[in-house]
Amino acid sequence: MPRFKAHVAVIEALQKKGLYRGAQNYRMNLPLCSRSKDVVEKMIKPQWYVNCKSMGMEALNAAMDGKLEIIPKQYTAEWSRWLESIHDWCISRQLWWGHRIPAWYVTLEDDELKKLGSYNDHWIVARDEKEALAEATKRFVGKKFEMCQDPDVLDTWFSSSLFPLLVLGWPDETDDLKAFYPNSVLETGHDILFFWVARMLMLASKLGGNIPFRKVYLHPMIRDAHGRKMSKSLGNVIDPIEIINGISLDGLHKRLEEGNLDPKELDVAKAGQIIDFPHGVAECGADALRFALISYTAQSGKINLDIQRVFGYRQWCNKLWNGLRFAMSKQGEDYVPPTNIHPENTCFSCKWILSVLNKAISRTVASLNSYEFSDAASTFCDVFIEAIKPYFAAGDDPAFASERSSARDALWVCLETGLRLLHPFMPFVTEELWQRLPAVEGCTRKESIMLCEYPAPVEGWTNERAEYDLVESTVKCIRSLRADVLGKSTKGRLPAFAICTDEVAEMMRSHELEIMTLASLSSLNVLLSGTNEIPAGCPFETVNENLIIYLKVVQGSVDAEAEREKLKNKMAEIQKQHEKLTKIMSASGYQEKVPSRIQEDNAAKLAKLEQDLRNLKCR
Repeated sequence: MPRFKAHVAVIEALQKKGLYRGAQNYRMNLPLCSRSKDVVEKMIKPQWYVNCKSMGMEALNAAMDGKLEIIPKQYTAEWSRWLESIHDWCISRQLWWGHRIPAWYVTLEDDELKKLGSYNDHWIVARDEKEALAEATKRFVGKKFEMCQDPDVLDTWFSSSLFPLLVLGWPDETDDLKAFYPNSVLETGHDILFFWVARMLMLASKLGGNIPFRKVYLHPMIRDAHGRKMSKSLGNVIDPIEIINGISLDGLHKRLEEGNLDPKELDVAKAGQIIDFPHGVAECGADALRFALISYTAQSGKINLDIQRVFGYRQWCNKLWNGLRFAMSKQGEDYVPPTNIHPENTCFSCKWILSVLNKAISRTVASLNSYEFSDAASTFCDVFIEAIKPYFAAGDDPAFASERSSARDALWVCLETGLRLLHPFMPFVTEELWQRLPAVEGCTRKESIMLCEYPAPVEGWTNERAEYDLVESTVKCIRSLRADVLGKSTKGRLPAFAICTDEVAEMMRSHELEIMTLASLSSLNVLLSGTNEIPAGCPFETVNENLIIYLKVVQGSVDAEAEREKLKNKMAEIQKQHEKLTKIMSASGYQEKVPSRIQEDNAAKLAKLEQDLRNLKCR
């Protein structure tokens, strides 16, 4: 009977039996079919279930006993929450596609009820129809019957939970199954931790005799730049191919029109695209998209994907490409890379960059091993390329012959090692660039960078000398000061002064060339504290308690009144920080309770703040 007529018939039947108590309106949510817009009414019918109590406990214990590691660790609590209160699993689905339920219903000739499923003891579960027929013949001896398979299909999660086994040839004892089961790592989204991951572990353990993987890495869910869930009706769905290849705004609109959106939803979606992508999506390439997604993994549960950030990494790829072109132009056509490089025989910049490279290798490998992929995405070679330019800018000047030679070798090592380090994050551009590098003489070159060993730290490269940190800190300080005072309007080189102690002055003078080059200075005048007069009218920045940098700017290029106001605000902020830190350090129990390392850091911060205050008062 059609359901709306059934509604009336039910009321009439109740009235005839004297059970009808009246009608009353209630506010309720009516489920509607998204396509037909018809009311969806639930139909109660028998379903197939799997008892998950024992399997769920095994899966729970696997994580609790350390056999299974879930990354990030906070999802272990969610794993426990699901499995501790697990219910029977309904595996029946009334769909037209999927694996049919392996159950056959036997209808006996003398059955009073002929409807499918009328008698629960007439069901036979078997591997195939032949096996089911044999079982039915055995169970209903001498009786005539007909047999049909249940039209329901298995739950998609049930079918897909067999994935770790089926891809290796199970249930046959294949060589792949013996070699690769259990797997090592599963990577998937955290939203299906229970729906897929737990069910894979339950069924694969039951059927395969062991947990299917040792680690589970759960990535964040991708949303749009505003943090909204991607939805066709909002028009904020981002197709990876459109980011890789680029697409116009008209192209985005056309994709929406080819879908099945309601006209009103189509207008909303188009309006959303105009706001988010007024000029369409620029071509970014696969490497930039891959690197952007990796850098986003530091976010806990979701990725608010900003296309401009992806495009920024495309520009970074261009920078990498140009850096290699510069390197090749300085190497010369006959350059042959060294078999190995010895830092002790190289210039300061080479020692410095090899130490930085070694630290980057250690940090990247450690981050990859701990699945902290965003921390592994780091770079370093652009600083080195700037630092060695003076050695090549002097042409064939014999004064820099040794530096040029060591710089060529260190540059090749940095590029070759850096490309291998970066390859898992940007596979395409690194392969292309690596193929262009000259090969080491006497060594058989691999066909692809993919076949090369991943970099490992080299003993003797890391150097913790204080002057490395001093040069880097000074350069950062000058660049920050320049940007703060002049912004990006002035491209010319400016003179600078360094007021420092005797010990620091010696290091500053010995590395004057590197600092001038990296900080874009025309000159660097090193002066002694308490001996030389502080330059008047120069903006300054404190590097540490032993070193202050002053930048000499063109007269009139800085607003004096604005600069005084800025200094006033800066002094107030430093005074506030000084008072706060002093209060912390003088608190009761500070010496006994606070770790010595933190006490040392606080003492250094306090000394720097006091030095900053003295410098500002002198102004």
